[in-house]
Amino acid sequence: METSLHRQLKSYYAPNADCEEITLGAYRIDAIDGDRLIEIQHGSLGAIRDKVKCLLEEYDVHVVKPIAVRKYLIKRQKKDGKTLSARFSPRRGSVFDLFDDLVHFTNVFPHPRLTLEVALTIQEEHRTARKPRRWKGKDYRVQDRVLRSVEEQIEFKTAADLLDLIPGKLPSPFHTKDLATAAGVQRWLAQKMAYCLRNTGAIELVGKEKNALLYEIADENQAAA
Repeated sequence: METSLHRQLKSYYAPNADCEEITLGAYRIDAIDGDRLIEIQHGSLGAIRDKVKCLLEEYDVHVVKPIAVRKYLIKRQKKDGKTLSARFSPRRGSVFDLFDDLVHFTNVFPHPRLTLEVALTIQEEHRTARKPRRWKGKDYRVQDRVLRSVEEQIEFKTAADLLDLIPGKLPSPFHTKDLATAAGVQRWLAQKMAYCLRNTGAIELVGKEKNALLYEIADENQAAA
């Protein structure tokens, strides 16, 4: 079921209501702005991978990945019922969360006709209570997500654009611990970053140090820096 967040972002990016939900051949496009197709993807980028790859054969495509930098959590006993609690989640998202999903999209990005945008947002997450499962499980169900604001928009067209996210200068060679320190993220996410940067051609594998893989920035990205 479409969320309020998805509807709001379509309106945010489309020039007008007539440019939303357009049928193009076998596909339904979220919005069209001139000759550019716009796809809003809150879920996995892997879910639209084949669709985008097909559309890129003929069109310029702009994929928007919304990431919640803050979430306001509203919990009710039932939908439209009395509010049980309302608070901001202590977890804060960042643009680096993109890499957790980009691992499923590196066979599409980069592409000359593709722009990938991260929309950093503040969202409301509306939840309803439910009985916890016998094993691990959440005690709530997400009913809707609502856009409060778009805080920042960051576009990526090339592998070098991904590399530009990393502040400071990495050692040469470097491993994922160095990447985690430079970006201020956990090691597991740095490993996904390294996977994406390697698969998009931004960095190259140059060896190993004990169990750690060693990387260097690819020559063309060194020249661009």
